[in-house]
Amino acid sequence: MMSPENPDSPLPPLVVVAGPTASGKSALALALAEEFAGTIVNADSMQVYRELRVLTARPSAEEEARAPHRLYGVLPGTVACSPVMWRDLAVPEIAAAWEAGRLPIVCGGTGLYIKALLEGFAPVPEVPDAVRAEARADLARLGHAAFHARLAQEDPETAARLAPADTTRILRAWEVLRASGRSIGWWQAQPPVPAPIRFRPFVVHIEPPRPVLYARCDARLRAMVTDGPALAEVAALLDLGLPPDQPVMKALGVPELAAHLRGETDLESALTRAQQLTRNYAKRQGTWFRGQLRADLKQDTQFSESVAAKTFQIIRRFLLTT
Repeated sequence: MMSPENPDSPLPPLVVVAGPTASGKSALALALAEEFAGTIVNADSMQVYRELRVLTARPSAEEEARAPHRLYGVLPGTVACSPVMWRDLAVPEIAAAWEAGRLPIVCGGTGLYIKALLEGFAPVPEVPDAVRAEARADLARLGHAAFHARLAQEDPETAARLAPADTTRILRAWEVLRASGRSIGWWQAQPPVPAPIRFRPFVVHIEPPRPVLYARCDARLRAMVTDGPALAEVAALLDLGLPPDQPVMKALGVPELAAHLRGETDLESALTRAQQLTRNYAKRQGTWFRGQLRADLKQDTQFSESVAAKTFQIIRRFLLTT
């Protein structure tokens, strides 16, 4: 395969398989990897955490043995992964796949991760740990409304876009302001930082009809709880004593099952709530991908052998085109 660093060489290919949770994208990525000697690179913000194999539906050990899988379970829950951090991890894995003569297949449902790779990201500076800790302490002391009001005094434009209960984004806006002296909106308006590698992408967007997708979300989560060790996984996560605003603690199903383990709700109520939030998330993912991500191939159904065969034909033509 031609080197991506040689400007006279054709750009190396990269395939992206994107879609909402439970859409079948992981199965399609695995089929593509087996057909085209591919290496699958995870682009799911929760599947990067080693503590959450069950609830994030990470590929099984048997599936991982069928093709190389990268960036699955590589970070501890104590780390707050970001699009920038993920891209810094993904780029070497993509380059290594090319070097080995393999096709990199980026697979996931975290749109901002995929967008950071394909289009670049806003050059927002890193926030020092001390600033982040101070912001969280201030939020706990002041409460949501007062903290939001303080942001409005310093950055009224950003605060006007955020509800007082949107603590994640309010904290982020305040941290960036404190760390850099400029608003997060100013940084986001700057030219994006492109990926340090050049490639020729092909994007597959798979999204089943909503009734089918929602049924799959509900059934998969129920199976994780009733037939799988999801509760034990959450119990082990709680034993780490991580703060509730840590990204891993906000993974789908974790807050609801944690509430059950603390005796705050019964299991069926926790499961019903987690299913509803998962369906809501899948809907938001679908809306984001349709509006934000260019798709070279749109699959309006879940993974099947016929979907795989159709995709093989189109990917094969893409690989033959330089």
